[in-house]
Amino acid sequence: MDLRVLPHLRSHLPEGRMLPGEIWRSRHLLLVRVSAVQAAGIGVMALGLGRSVLAAVLMTAATAYPLAFTLLPGAGRMLRAAGTTVSLLTASALLVHLLEGLTESHFHFFVVVGLVSLYQSWAPFGLALGVVVLHHGVLGTLFPHSVFGHAAAYHDPWLWALVHGAFVLAASLAHLASWRLNEQQGLRDPLTGLANRTLVHETTERLLARRGGAVSVLFLDLDDFKDVNDTRGHAAGDQLLTTVSERLQACTRSGDEVARLGGDEFAIVVDGGAEVATAIGERVLAALAEPVLVGGRPLTVHVSIGVADSATAGDRRAGTLLRNADLAMYQAKSQGKNRLVRYAPGMAQAAEDKATLAADLVAATAAGQLAVHYQPTVALADGRTTGYEALLRWHHPGRGMVPPVEFIPMAEESGHIVEIGRWVLEQAVRQAAVWTAESGRPVGMAVNLSPRQLVDDDVVGLVDAVLARHGLPAGQLTLEVTEGVLLRDVDQVVDQLRDLRGLGVRIAIDDFGTGYSSLSYLRRLPADIVKIDRSFVQDLGSEGRSTTLVASIIELARSLQLEVVAEGVETQEQHAVLGDLACSHAQGYLFGRPQPAPAHDHTPSVVPAPRTPVAVG
Repeated sequence: MDLRVLPHLRSHLPEGRMLPGEIWRSRHLLLVRVSAVQAAGIGVMALGLGRSVLAAVLMTAATAYPLAFTLLPGAGRMLRAAGTTVSLLTASALLVHLLEGLTESHFHFFVVVGLVSLYQSWAPFGLALGVVVLHHGVLGTLFPHSVFGHAAAYHDPWLWALVHGAFVLAASLAHLASWRLNEQQGLRDPLTGLANRTLVHETTERLLARRGGAVSVLFLDLDDFKDVNDTRGHAAGDQLLTTVSERLQACTRSGDEVARLGGDEFAIVVDGGAEVATAIGERVLAALAEPVLVGGRPLTVHVSIGVADSATAGDRRAGTLLRNADLAMYQAKSQGKNRLVRYAPGMAQAAEDKATLAADLVAATAAGQLAVHYQPTVALADGRTTGYEALLRWHHPGRGMVPPVEFIPMAEESGHIVEIGRWVLEQAVRQAAVWTAESGRPVGMAVNLSPRQLVDDDVVGLVDAVLARHGLPAGQLTLEVTEGVLLRDVDQVVDQLRDLRGLGVRIAIDDFGTGYSSLSYLRRLPADIVKIDRSFVQDLGSEGRSTTLVASIIELARSLQLEVVAEGVETQEQHAVLGDLACSHAQGYLFGRPQPAPAHDHTPSVVPAPRTPVAVG
């Protein structure tokens, strides 16, 4: 047979679990001991049946010799399992001869098939089948009375060799079927039918065990899945997970293993390098961009994907590869979600630093490390200050000032943002009340509202209680929400914002134009103000498309009777362009940097008396 055909044939054999090393070694040691005992037992039986001492020694040596292959330095699982299996089969063959073909002696072959099934590998089954057919055929032809115990086999030994071989094959297949069925009970996710964490780990180990072959893993986590369970119920969440699993399978190849690791985490094991895995990941991003019908209503789901491959892993261990993919996924989360990031050396240290920073953030509020700074909002027509936006700052005792872009997503992800948000609201409302009392005129205050607060907190009751506690009229408070709230259940978001407006506070859509906004959504949201993202403002005056986009946003807001605030204004040129476009309000370093409240709670000197009190953030 052409040896090149063997790998092709082997690829068609069903593969079960690759036993963990410790379990495989314990089973192998047991079978080696059984083989050694049988080798000694065959010698004793030979002496008991009247054979010579030399014959007994030779039989013992023949049975024990294959075990020497299990002791060779560097011997792999296949060679060690083969050595043990041949030793056990040699004992079976010698037993048949010692008992002169007694029918019951042939049963020992089936006992051996049962024993070697503990290896959960095709190799021992194949050896058993080959030895039985050759032994019964060749020796049955030469010494028929020593192999067979009935006359029919004496005349046609090869036919009966095949009959015995068929029984051994049937026994092997029965053991294989039992082995595979038992495995499936504990290796599949009951909801989606995908592989579970145990199976994906073993599949990765099996692929990595091949020498030189590139292996990759994609680690996937659905963005904001908790909000789906919280707003639409766990049944809707299960329906979403089932649909996502179907789309993942449609994006992969037949040899790839798709797994649900638990909750909203998935993994894909790819028999190939990083380029192949990246292409699969990009297909996944495109497939999940299409809305999913959950409970008859469309829901847009996004996913963060980390990719790691064996070339950058440092070793060929499944645990390392899965960890690296997990680290890359969290990097994708920190970069804004709904994207794919490939693992790079250094991410492990970055993840450790992030975990340390996240732990520090939990204690930052109680330790007095957090502070609220205030940035003015001005009316472009006459430059008067119309209010302030409360901005959170963190002064870490060891790292100094930590940028909000680093710790705000971290707080959002952990849920700690809810507690922090309550604290910021309390501080900002208190400060606005103090400034209002000191100046004798209304001072408006804008506070950012986390998307998670709309889900995890009784935000309406909270705002009402804080306003009452500090005696600030609701009309002086603006609550800013980003377009990320549109990823949640839009109906619930609309209801929450409408209830907040019912208190008398104003609602602003922050960072408008960078996320998921559309005219239909904007018409539904009960908003009063649109804040144009700084990324558009920075390009004003450079003859780019930003001027057209900003003009369109202003015109859209005007048609919906919304006020407009341009963020990030830093130059006189930007100021002039916004004035020409009839933008009403602006924020930015040109008008004032975020500053802490004065030590004695005096109203900042940059606040001239407004002609008409407004609460624009």
